[in-house]
Amino acid sequence: MLGLRDTAEVTKPDGFEYYHYAPSMAAAILFIVLFAISTSVHMAQMIRSRTWFMIPFVIGGVLETIGYVGRALSANETEGEWTLGPYIIQTLMTLIAPAFLAASIYMELGRIVIMINGEKVLFIRRAWLTKIFVGGDVLSFLMQASGGGMMSGDSISSINMGQTLVVAGLFVQVVFFGLFLIAAGLFHFRILQMPTTKSYELAWWKKHMLSLYVVSGLIFVRSIVRVVEYLQGFDGYIMTHEAFIYVFDATLMIIAVVIMNVIHPGEVAKEVRAAKSGRLEDKDGVGMNLMSA
Repeated sequence: MLGLRDTAEVTKPDGFEYYHYAPSMAAAILFIVLFAISTSVHMAQMIRSRTWFMIPFVIGGVLETIGYVGRALSANETEGEWTLGPYIIQTLMTLIAPAFLAASIYMELGRIVIMINGEKVLFIRRAWLTKIFVGGDVLSFLMQASGGGMMSGDSISSINMGQTLVVAGLFVQVVFFGLFLIAAGLFHFRILQMPTTKSYELAWWKKHMLSLYVVSGLIFVRSIVRVVEYLQGFDGYIMTHEAFIYVFDATLMIIAVVIMNVIHPGEVAKEVRAAKSGRLEDKDGVGMNLMSA
């Protein structure tokens, strides 16, 4: 599969094992290319459409690319003599990148709500909706980043503590993603039951909701697998088989990133800008220009 090589392992002086296999150069290069292309397209789309809330998404794509560069560097090293630097790069970058992707996903839902005058069907104020989920995302990121940093320590206790912090951060990510999917689903259901003029006029908002569901679901599944991975530990089945990182992380994330290329929220951003500047007429009798982004 993707040129994955036979099992091998290397052990740190204190007994910690970097790898239980020889990292695949072919697989790493494949995903470097895929993430680099998709992220470059995202950057161009973001600039052209002025969709600035996609900045975190672009950062996430860059981090994914860097992560697999680190993995390629490990694959290029002499088997059994892998060094800490590339290992930490690939571990930390691929671990925290989805948190950046998630931030833009959360913010897009808020923009969709503005665009179709849907705040009245939300169970909480739209401004709080965005703040709560982005806040949870930041918390998850900080926990995972801190844990990943501790895992680069030179003692087993530091590594174990870092692992625990990573698991906690991933749990936070899973919980907030689950709540987000519920919130998005409730909004979608209620706006269909109590449609606004804009939800009729701009019927394409539904495809953006679909993309949010799919991308969120992919990150949700990836995060669950990561939780299981770290709960099993460094000698667990998932971490000792390279195929898992490519099937349940790299593949799921590149699909998510490409979906957002295909269904880019640029048109959502355009409608929101027009509404805020007063260029769109509010046929529901509510001044959309009073709503904040």
